[in-house]
Amino acid sequence: MVPGAVNCSGTRRRRIENLLPMLPLGLILKGVTDFFEADSLKNKIRKRIANLDLGKILPQYFLLTMGSAILAVNFDLFLAPFNIAPGGVSGAAIIIHEFTGWPKGLTMLILTLPMLVIGFFYLGRFRFLVRAFYVTLVYSMGVDALVIFLPSGVTKDLLLNALYGGIVGGIGIGLVYRGGTSPAGTSVISRVIQMKTGIPNSQVYMLIDGGVILIAGLVFGWEMALYAFITLFTWGFVADYILEGPSVVRTVFIVTDLPEPVSKALMDRLGAGVTGWDVKGMFSQTEHTTLFCTVNRSDANVLKAIVNDADPKAFVVIAQGHQTKGGMLRKTARPASNG
Repeated sequence: MVPGAVNCSGTRRRRIENLLPMLPLGLILKGVTDFFEADSLKNKIRKRIANLDLGKILPQYFLLTMGSAILAVNFDLFLAPFNIAPGGVSGAAIIIHEFTGWPKGLTMLILTLPMLVIGFFYLGRFRFLVRAFYVTLVYSMGVDALVIFLPSGVTKDLLLNALYGGIVGGIGIGLVYRGGTSPAGTSVISRVIQMKTGIPNSQVYMLIDGGVILIAGLVFGWEMALYAFITLFTWGFVADYILEGPSVVRTVFIVTDLPEPVSKALMDRLGAGVTGWDVKGMFSQTEHTTLFCTVNRSDANVLKAIVNDADPKAFVVIAQGHQTKGGMLRKTARPASNG
């Protein structure tokens, strides 16, 4: 090393050391605090990355991507070409495009950004923001990108477009829901209003989307508004089906004076777990026992026959259920005997 370089470096170090006492104490402390805060933030980010469960996150983002792509295809094939505006940001984008000619996907993105901000403050901050923004970005960019390659509709029949727009859209939004978020559209506004006012979310949702459809009716005609309502109804029905699944189970309440024979028959012949508790008939003022169990939909008639064999006077109520977890539930039942 060149000696002059060493002397120069040493001289610079001494100058810095001489200047340190002259610096304001607050400036020094602020620099130290900023350094440690930045270091703490880096450590938090590293911990977050280290704790990521990719086995759980990747399937969720696969659902988000598939759902967003399906929504974009649905918009370009069934809704936008025929001015079917079933509420929400997508419906508003179709209406705005009619007057401005702006790209529909870009319009959706612009309309969604303020709702992302609202959702950030009221619905989960970064956990909400990351997934909702991802879905919004894929959906809106997909709308403008895919319109170049997709045909302008599959059929000219407006009823078919309204129905399939609801079916395909419901599948897409259902997958997004199963991925753990929702597009940051009118659902965000509905949720925030529900939190602040207590009005049921479904009512607020219908009011907002219904308002968009009414505006679409003024712009495109009332016949198109009626088709949009068909799409909105079908969309919600299919989304619920994708999110919760079909009503494949039946929940059963049995009021009986013979709880032991009835429950034993159900457990032996259906393999179903049974829960019982004592109740009182308020009209007759007599004591009874209520039994509760869950069976497959196909076993409902068999269950009624089993209960009728054990206690012909039992009062039976069978209701629909979507999912079960835990307990005992056989997939097949042994038919009730007639003798």
